[in-house]
Amino acid sequence: MPRACARHILVKTKEEADKLKQLLDKGADFSKLAKQHSICPSKKNGGSLGEFNKGDMVKAFDDVVFKGPLLKVQGPVKTRFGYHLIETIYRN
Repeated sequence: MPRACARHILVKTKEEADKLKQLLDKGADFSKLAKQHSICPSKKNGGSLGEFNKGDMVKAFDDVVFKGPLLKVQGPVKTRFGYHLIETIYRN
């Protein structure tokens, strides 16, 4: 079973996600932005979701984590929860 470790920032609007993505692209600290802006309980851990199996997350999220580049912020990715900025730390 493929597993991965990722972190994310979840916000309500695409506009907010786009603004945060620009800050990240300029070198802002992912963990700090997650703690300040994310609406997910994972914000307490800097957006870290820990390790999880393929299929544990909604499809759009899974696709980014298991197919996208490592250590590069992807998004915004829309799901029923809102807009995510996702960074895959590792996968196997």
